[in-house]
Amino acid sequence: MGLIVLPPNVKLIIDMLKNAGFEAFAVGGCVRDSLLGRVPFDWDITTNAGTDSVMSVFSKYNVVPCGLKHGTVTVVIEGVPYEITTYRIDGKYTDSRRPDEVYFTQSLSEDLKRRDFTINAMAYNEEAGLVDLFNGEEDLRNGVIRCVGDASERFSEDALRMMRAVRFAAQLGFSIEPGTLEGIVKKAFLLEKISIERITSEFNKILLSDHVDFINILLDTGLMKYIVPEFIKCANLPQDDEYHIYDVGTHILKSVSSIESKLVLRLAMFFHDIGKPECMTMDDNGRRHFYGHPEVSANMAANIMKRMRYDNNTICLVKTLVLHHDIQLSDDEVFVRRWINKIGQEAFENLLKVVDANIKAQNPRYYKTNHDKLRKVQEIMNQVISNNECCSLSKLAVNGRDLVSIGISPGPCMGKVLEKLLDMVLENPKLNEKSVLLEHAVKLYEEFESKKFL
Repeated sequence: MGLIVLPPNVKLIIDMLKNAGFEAFAVGGCVRDSLLGRVPFDWDITTNAGTDSVMSVFSKYNVVPCGLKHGTVTVVIEGVPYEITTYRIDGKYTDSRRPDEVYFTQSLSEDLKRRDFTINAMAYNEEAGLVDLFNGEEDLRNGVIRCVGDASERFSEDALRMMRAVRFAAQLGFSIEPGTLEGIVKKAFLLEKISIERITSEFNKILLSDHVDFINILLDTGLMKYIVPEFIKCANLPQDDEYHIYDVGTHILKSVSSIESKLVLRLAMFFHDIGKPECMTMDDNGRRHFYGHPEVSANMAANIMKRMRYDNNTICLVKTLVLHHDIQLSDDEVFVRRWINKIGQEAFENLLKVVDANIKAQNPRYYKTNHDKLRKVQEIMNQVISNNECCSLSKLAVNGRDLVSIGISPGPCMGKVLEKLLDMVLENPKLNEKSVLLEHAVKLYEEFESKKFL
């Protein structure tokens, strides 16, 4: 296990509370991460001092009374916020989301035993050392996620803890202790009470982890019913062709694992085949087919993501990638320029990453052939970008003002001329010269104008 080294400002906070007659400890995730040899994202402090006392002790600092009802005061030191929370006992949970009441206590042990998992229920200061009442350090050493006390009780208090158990397991590569896993199965239905925003936040963290296959735990425990129930139909659905040796669900998760940990890309892979169950047909030989699944998957992805409260930009980007994930690649410059024009440079770069992840999750026998073709397209794309070739109207050597200067009036006809000029340049970038394009513009304008009167 790693050593716990308190940052200077955390030590300062603990010492100031101690000098004022109180006790204080670093607690929770920062202790866990330190023992794992990781750099904590933030440091939380717990104390027997009440909120009024905390604000008095740190009166010379920027104090934010952000959560007085729950005993929390935020102290900002050198621009960094530190949450200081009074030891507390949670009252009854009638909504499976938050306690109806909070009671403050002078007992650190009472505070620690209300926490979710043993690995998050440890406290530390330099004087007392590690306070580990529930063998959290041993569970860390053994790679185990275990509830503090009775699992069913912990999950009844806050149903989101069930997803947090899977999330911690996925992030740390830990197993979930059998009793804790059984508690999730028993209380999975309570997840329905949790806001979709909180569920989505935890799902994102699982999706971005190094162990995406732990999404199968969401399936096995019944949690997926309350997250993305559409995915359930994908599990164990066979694909009857030589390229797809895995069922749809397994293929999806393998593809997610095969792409970089960027939310838009991970979401695109999770949803890219989500529509296959809806598209499935069987031929006379009993073989399954999934005609039209990219479009169906794209529309389903957009609807699911709206339901899960993703922002519109993320929804739009993911939908684009899903819609085109089955793109038939061609290793020629015109193909690349036209696709950059169609969906944008960044989207096309991401689309090629999606294609790569998709083929990595198919039959390995065909990977080299498919990847070699993909690599050629990527090389062409990089060359097009490096040469700053025109792939959009914004890079065209002429604009509306230039066309006005040669007598072309603003309006639909001007738009058609610009579109045709761009089309010519996409085919042959050497034509992207102002004088050349203006010459073509005159001819095109005359042609379009003459057709108006035919």
